[in-house]
Amino acid sequence: MNFIIWLVIGGVLGWLASIIMRTDAQQGMFLNVVVGIIGAVLGGLVLAPMIGSGTINDGDYSLASLGVSFVGAIVLLAIVNLLFRGRAR
Repeated sequence: MNFIIWLVIGGVLGWLASIIMRTDAQQGMFLNVVVGIIGAVLGGLVLAPMIGSGTINDGDYSLASLGVSFVGAIVLLAIVNLLFRGRAR
């Protein structure tokens, strides 16, 4: 059950990040889940130690961990936009 919750929250965070970065029309549901989960890994490596919280990948679904995972997803989309389009939106 925890795996399903992890996928759903990762998808929602990836979807919200794609709306913020204006890449929602280019992504499907699967890519939103991938962006949310990989963004949570990125946020966990960079932001979580500074804040002192976990991420959704740790099974921590607190407000701080959701924020770290969300910011990680936004940073991931900015990096992808920078690499493939030459600019971050």
